[in-house]
Amino acid sequence: MQITPPFGFQDIVPLHKSHGVRIPDPNALPAFVQTTNAMPISYAEFAPVCHDYPIVFVSSDQGKTFAAVAVLGLANGENLFVKGGKWEENVYVPAYVRRYPFCMARVNLDNQEQQNRLICIEKAYVADDGEKLFDDKGEATARWNGIEQLLREYEADLERTREMCAILADYQLLEPFTMQATPTGGAPMNLSGMFRVQESKLEHLNAAQHKNLYKKGMVGRVYAHLLSLANFGRLLNRRGQLPKAA
Repeated sequence: MQITPPFGFQDIVPLHKSHGVRIPDPNALPAFVQTTNAMPISYAEFAPVCHDYPIVFVSSDQGKTFAAVAVLGLANGENLFVKGGKWEENVYVPAYVRRYPFCMARVNLDNQEQQNRLICIEKAYVADDGEKLFDDKGEATARWNGIEQLLREYEADLERTREMCAILADYQLLEPFTMQATPTGGAPMNLSGMFRVQESKLEHLNAAQHKNLYKKGMVGRVYAHLLSLANFGRLLNRRGQLPKAA
């Protein structure tokens, strides 16, 4: 059995009912968060995310498939929302971060990807003296019920995001773009590899396509994405407030 860990996770293992788990402090962040400038987001997250971050689409397979991400920084290895090892207060924290150290991973058996995902945990958080998430009868604790609900709802929501991205691509609504900016007193910056919805093409969709977007609730997400692009200016302002290197 081969398990593929999601981005940022290191060595994951299937979660067993007998495992003790070192539950991290709610304010603690996994190491990878501090050095990533984009974070995957799910369908239900478009509304809260658009208030704080630019939402863009990216592709890792030359446009065959797309994913939605929140942009956290303007340079590689830069997260402008983490200070002192903590996420900035009063700013939405993506579910991708909140679920850590748990995840639902893809599993391959005999080189065949299985349809169902497996609940896994970062191996470093498994400990004999850790908190038990199941009692002696194998019944889930209240703590685990909450964690499992987040994992399953998030995974189901990601599937809706994948569906939305596939439809936007099929309707040829996504276009590549580059964010260009010059910070005060700094060198020009280019952030590329991003896609956005080409708003002018929306009016040229046929009636069936329009109906499908409305029926699936995707129109609101499209405009949340478009409005969120103004947050690139806020990212630039944040970057300008960083302490200057000596």
